[in-house]
Amino acid sequence: MNKLILSVSVLLLAVGVHGQTRDNMLTTQEQADGWQLLFNGKDLTGWKTTRGISPDEDWQITDGVLSVRPETKDHRDIISDEQYSDFDLRIDFKITEGANSGIKYFFTNYEEGGWLGPEYQIIDNQNHPDAKLGLHGNRQLSTLYDLLPVTNKVAIKVGEWNQARIVAQGSKVTHYVNGQEVLTYDRKSPEFKQARELSKFKDVKPSFGTINTGHVLLQDHGDVVFFKNIKIKSL
Repeated sequence: MNKLILSVSVLLLAVGVHGQTRDNMLTTQEQADGWQLLFNGKDLTGWKTTRGISPDEDWQITDGVLSVRPETKDHRDIISDEQYSDFDLRIDFKITEGANSGIKYFFTNYEEGGWLGPEYQIIDNQNHPDAKLGLHGNRQLSTLYDLLPVTNKVAIKVGEWNQARIVAQGSKVTHYVNGQEVLTYDRKSPEFKQARELSKFKDVKPSFGTINTGHVLLQDHGDVVFFKNIKIKSL
């Protein structure tokens, strides 16, 4: 009987390990469903900067985790080679104390205003001063930075892994934290247009948020934030 129990336990353990998804890899089902891996855990293939500088100069990969080099002095964001319109984007992130970063989408070079895109804010709400600025908390974690606050606040802890998810389809965009919906907005709605007029993006041309296709951006804000399991599916 003991041998039987041991054999079953070993079998269950083997099945459990085999069933786990390894970091920076897609499962067979994800591949079949059309997911695309944006970070392979080994190098920055598929990423570039807007300044013509190699992303490896300011970003590093350690044990399959992507982060800004601590010694970096300039802010050098990285963007995906490809551009996306309707998509489901998922990124695991981990903040350090007092850190500020972000994920931008529909990122492109506006006629007036330069390189811009809506931003899913990643920040330590408790220890970074920018989280206390803006209107009604619209610079805190998972907000649409400087435009719209979350409607459902999900707390995270410094030093723990979390998942950011952004789903964009048509003019509608939804932000998630760890599987929980925190903000849904319509880029054509009066609410969005009013928020834009009160933001730092009010003078951008064409109007900020009206461009439907662009790159995915990981922000270098001078703070150490870790990223892995970056994947996207076109909708």
